[in-house]
Amino acid sequence: MSDQADAFYADLPGFTEFPDVTDLSLYVPLPDDWSVVIADIKGSTKAIREGRYKEVNLMGAACITAVLNALPSYSIPYVFGGDGATLAVPASATETVKRVLGAARHLARDQFDMDLRAGLVPARNIRAAGADVLIAKFELSPGNAMAMFAGGGVQLVDGLIKADTGEDGYEIAFPEGDEGPDLTGLSCRWEPLKSCRGTMMSMLIFATGTNREKATTYGAVIDGVADILKGEDGRPVSADNMVFKWPSRGIANESKFLAGTRGRIRKWLWLYTQSFIQFLLETFDLPAGGYNAPIYREELRTNSDFRRFDDMLRMILDCPTDKADAIEAFFMDLHDKGRIAFGTHRSEHALMTCLVFSLAKGEHVHFVDGSDGGFAMAAVGLKGQMKVLVEGGAA
Repeated sequence: MSDQADAFYADLPGFTEFPDVTDLSLYVPLPDDWSVVIADIKGSTKAIREGRYKEVNLMGAACITAVLNALPSYSIPYVFGGDGATLAVPASATETVKRVLGAARHLARDQFDMDLRAGLVPARNIRAAGADVLIAKFELSPGNAMAMFAGGGVQLVDGLIKADTGEDGYEIAFPEGDEGPDLTGLSCRWEPLKSCRGTMMSMLIFATGTNREKATTYGAVIDGVADILKGEDGRPVSADNMVFKWPSRGIANESKFLAGTRGRIRKWLWLYTQSFIQFLLETFDLPAGGYNAPIYREELRTNSDFRRFDDMLRMILDCPTDKADAIEAFFMDLHDKGRIAFGTHRSEHALMTCLVFSLAKGEHVHFVDGSDGGFAMAAVGLKGQMKVLVEGGAA
């Protein structure tokens, strides 16, 4: 049952225009008895080079799904990171989160030979270390919200978890037993989204300076990109590139995540049957139960999460090649002035991973990342520039 602390995020007013992400007046401090949770694939670049980035994407989304399913009466803020996720949880939920993310670590290791790193740091510890955790709520549509984090706390937590050798108590350990997490609602049935305008560009932007200076810089970045696109929003999901086939390229991966170890054949058969029914409904624009194909596709485009903020700006845009060049030149100018570090990655397609909670209520969100590495490959360039900024004292 939800406690009073849980009401903190549930009652937080949301904003609906993405540029408002830079308005610090919309952010509130995370309560001291809440914790920031970060999970990511260690060495994800290796899996990407092996052509397994869809599995990496699904594992990041699985961490969010596992926590949400384990805490159905809680309102949990989260951000998808491509090869991982960031969440915030109240004290009353920490043991449950440790259990399900420990199970997710088992799944990553046993089913996919991946090392999922996961950890949890209380907000009071973050503040004691000199950073803060501020949170806001961006509403894609009614009932579908994405968390936004500012204050430097998420970046601090990422470093603390990666540096934990087991003595600090931040890392979430493997639990005993092999019970898998509940990943109901996680799916990856849509075909890769082909660029309609030229290229899918994944972007990571980290601003330097004080919180106020960062907010100003992020505002300049968003405005500058919008000016370059000249009225196009660059949304990577459109009616022109949404394709549903059967069997889909993603259904095999979905089966690995959802089938578990018991009753696997029965679950596989159900997934393939269910996806075939969805294929028929999409092909002939038919409704069935809570699923109405045309309405669902429109909601899907609205609920696509292609812009995020968790102490850095993450965006994937479908844009003409010349405008992608102009955006990179714009970023480089800001970098040369010491205002940002950034990384970009271009690909022909974007990948979409879906979390479906209630079709009848229109509650479903869709995480978008670039193919061939997306945000994880953009992070390679970002880390190189961050190192230069830190050595120069700008970060």
